[in-house]
Amino acid sequence: MRKKKIVRLASEDLKKARRIGESGTDWSRVLSMKEGDIDFSDSPEIPPEIFARSIIRQKLKSSRPRKFQLTLRIDEDVLKWFKAKGQGYQTRINTLLRAYKEAHR
Repeated sequence: MRKKKIVRLASEDLKKARRIGESGTDWSRVLSMKEGDIDFSDSPEIPPEIFARSIIRQKLKSSRPRKFQLTLRIDEDVLKWFKAKGQGYQTRINTLLRAYKEAHR
């Protein structure tokens, strides 16, 4: 059996191709494949600790409150101080606001 050329598409282009029936994927062949038929030679094995970390991260994300984008005016010196602490300054600001909220229930 001759292998077909692999074509990479952006997700929106792939969705469009599926909608109009031009996917190019032989779904009957894919669905009939057994796990042993899949070639994983170009995929590195994922160590268990990496896999576990990704599951934990995903569970933490799903339990977080929803975030909203807004415009907030903050004094320049305060913003510079938070930014000077490095990446994640918005998260630190949010954490402090949450602590204040909890303290003033």
